Amino acid sequence: MMILGLVRWMQPVHGYDVRRELLSWSADKWANVQPGSIYHALRKLTDEGLLRTVSVEQVGARPARTTYEVTVKGEEEFETLLRAQWWQLNEPPDPFVAAFSFLPAMPRDEAAAALRNRANLLRAGVESMRASLDSDWVRNRKPVHVGWMFELWLARAEAEMAWCERIAERIDSGVSYLPAGLERAEGWSGWKDGAPDAE
Repeated sequence: MMILGLVRWMQPVHGYDVRRELLSWSADKWANVQPGSIYHALRKLTDEGLLRTVSVEQVGARPARTTYEVTVKGEEEFETLLRAQWWQLNEPPDPFVAAFSFLPAMPRDEAAAALRNRANLLRAGVESMRASLDSDWVRNRKPVHVGWMFELWLARAEAEMAWCERIAERIDSGVSYLPAGLERAEGWSGWKDGAPDAE
C-alpha cells in the first residue's frame, strides 16, 4: 500500500524518488518497507497491472531510471487497501510477545531486568519522539497528521513502558506464574516458573 500510495501521490515518479521519500519517512521502521525491496515491488506492481511504465531514461553511465504512474486498476487497489487498514484492526506480529510467552524459561531476576531495560529503551524513544514533536521539523515542515502519528507512537510506547515496569515488580515479588492448584496439574510438567531447580 505504501509504495502504491506514494506513486499515486507523486506521479509520474522515478523509483529513486519513491525510495528516497519512503526513507525520509523512516517507513522501514514502522511500515515494514525495506529499502532494498522497493525496486522489486515497483516491478511487481507493474507486472500486476497496478502501475504502468511512463518512460525509461538513461543518462550517461548511470543506471536507467524508470518513471511510473498508477493505472485505474492500481487506483482501485489502493482505495481497497487504504480503507481495509482504516476500518479493520490488524495486530502486527510482535517477536517480544512470542518471547514473553516463554516467561517461565527465564530466571526471574533476568526477566525483571530485561523488562526494566525494555522500559528504558522505550523511555529513550519517547524522549526522542517528544523532541521531534516539539521541533520546527514537525511543527512547521510536515503535514499536521505527521504530528498526530507521533502522538499515537508516544501513547503506545508510554503504555508499554508502564506495563513493563508493573510486570517486573510482579515478577520480583515472587508471584506464581500459574493460578493456585495448577502448579502440579497434569500437562504443566515443563513449567519451571522462572527457577531452574523447580520441579
